[in-house]
Amino acid sequence: MSVDPQHFLRELFATAIDAAHPHQVLEAHLPSDRSGRVIVIGAGKAAAAMAEVVERSWQGEVSGLVVTRYGHGASCSKIEVVEAAHPVPDAAGLAVAKRVLAMVSNLSADDRVIFLLSGGGSALLALPAEGLSLADKQQINKALLKSGATIGEMNCVRKHLSAIKGGRLAKACWPATVYTYAISDVPGDLATVIASGPTVRPEHLGPSPGDSQALQHRGACRRHRLAQQPSLGNRQGG
Repeated sequence: MSVDPQHFLRELFATAIDAAHPHQVLEAHLPSDRSGRVIVIGAGKAAAAMAEVVERSWQGEVSGLVVTRYGHGASCSKIEVVEAAHPVPDAAGLAVAKRVLAMVSNLSADDRVIFLLSGGGSALLALPAEGLSLADKQQINKALLKSGATIGEMNCVRKHLSAIKGGRLAKACWPATVYTYAISDVPGDLATVIASGPTVRPEHLGPSPGDSQALQHRGACRRHRLAQQPSLGNRQGG
């Protein structure tokens, strides 16, 4: 029997994607206690599909906001879904990031937050660090995409130029309990690298985390000749 190689490979690809789809895998990993209030936030190309699963599975009060790429929305009734640009951030992603940060501020220890993360979250949840503008972030992202940098190097730079990545979103949620569910699109599946780890403490932190992160950041910039970009070559943290 003759087999069309292209058709066969496409079927394999579709089967692999389906096996990792949020509708197939997410519900079983949600907290066993699904009563009470939960705030759902998220970013990434799969964020809307993930939000659908949480909304369908949660038995208590659900509210929240997720951002996904244009054309990747979903029909949620309790969790707001907003679409924004990827891979270069736009004003819609900036506005959502500000709203997400405001939504999780001033929570109590009794609150629970579910953060839904997937590929593309770095661009979709764009909140420039102090002293940077959205235009700066857009220029830097374009330079990174053309640089040949690895995703780990790109996201190391992005963390330094963000007010929400590199664990800063988790810090804003404190003292609430935060559950992060991530669908990885990066080699090695490092939680600190997936969408620049908004709820994950950066890796390689020693007694002087700012110095350690700054060294990684400057190294990535020099390797890919990015120091001429605004605020890249001499930025120490943030």
